[in-house]
Amino acid sequence: MNQKFLVIGAFGQIGSELVPTLQKYFGKENVVAVGHSHIPKNFDGIVEKGSVLEPKTIAKLIDKYKTNILINLASFLSVKSENDPEGAFQTNLLGLKNTLDIAKEKNLKVFWPSSIAVFGPTTPKNQTPQETIIEPTTMYGVTKRAGELLCQYYFLKWGVDVRSIRYPGLLDYKTPPSAGTTEYAKYIFYEGIKNNSYDCPLKEDTMLPMMYMEDAVEATIQIITAQKEKINVRTSYNLAAFSFSPKMIAEELKKYLPKFKINYKIDPQIQKIADSWPNSIDDSKAKEDWGWQPKFSFEKTIEIMFKNIKEKIQ
Repeated sequence: MNQKFLVIGAFGQIGSELVPTLQKYFGKENVVAVGHSHIPKNFDGIVEKGSVLEPKTIAKLIDKYKTNILINLASFLSVKSENDPEGAFQTNLLGLKNTLDIAKEKNLKVFWPSSIAVFGPTTPKNQTPQETIIEPTTMYGVTKRAGELLCQYYFLKWGVDVRSIRYPGLLDYKTPPSAGTTEYAKYIFYEGIKNNSYDCPLKEDTMLPMMYMEDAVEATIQIITAQKEKINVRTSYNLAAFSFSPKMIAEELKKYLPKFKINYKIDPQIQKIADSWPNSIDDSKAKEDWGWQPKFSFEKTIEIMFKNIKEKIQ
């Protein structure tokens, strides 16, 4: 069967890179990009306006383009979710339920992103296992964990072929930094290149799992296209590449900006969220089930980020 994708939230951080990669692999005619508030005027491909909170619109678009794979990337990130818990609940959880209902009705394959935010202070911090204590203490984490269980429920109850990844912090240079806990690791490039300094909202030794966006995109396509029998986790798969702290990224950045200085101006809200998350992730289940393997190291990621952000802002 021809694989035809409808991507909701197509112009956010992940969608901005996933959609062009899907177009490259499967053809522009087989990828429908759905945006809500930020649709770029120069987008090259099929584009429609719609929201995850407007299920009738999404259902009509699926019928119009005869899509069989539904990717729902619409999400409030961690800091935004804490500042607007009601909006996060609506978009992250009710939006997911809308897509699962459509998938159930129309027999679609679904991909939905979860996050390391599902883990909480009671979770083992180092090499966090696939199956462990999961008690998130942020609205973002709560909606993502509830969403994971909803995905599993729709699979067990109605056989909806739903697949998910728990993304770590994602580093990319194509979209501006947003309201996420790991976004400091993007802001640091912009401020460092402009001002040779950065005021970091986290303590210097705060370790968080991170990944270069290209690896995240490849993992997403890998899990979507994997044979059904290889998907043994229907909540969400752990995914990892490397972990680093603000001190570590600052030291790496000094290779390119010898005069760079980092100042620690702790934001209690952001620090509290970061402290509830793991230091590192065990993703052996994803490697075992569908062959996941990261390609980009910490050092290579910093090199790519610095080069491209410098070109972008200078």
